[in-house]
Amino acid sequence: MTKKEKRFAEVYSEGSLTVTKILVDKQTGVNYLFHASGYAGGLTPLLKADGTPVVTPVPRYEE
Repeated sequence: MTKKEKRFAEVYSEGSLTVTKILVDKQTGVNYLFHASGYAGGLTPLLKADGTPVVTPVPRYEE
């Protein structure tokens, strides 16, 4: 990954004043849930029912 590439990909977004987004870390594949309302916001790993993180497969890049 070069310096100009963004590490996180936004895969889902809804809302304008109250915003909910799902972001995927392109290096690890871990999904994160971001929620903001007004001046407050929070970020947490997105978890499956068994408590493990949701991981999206990421392609392996040759270095």
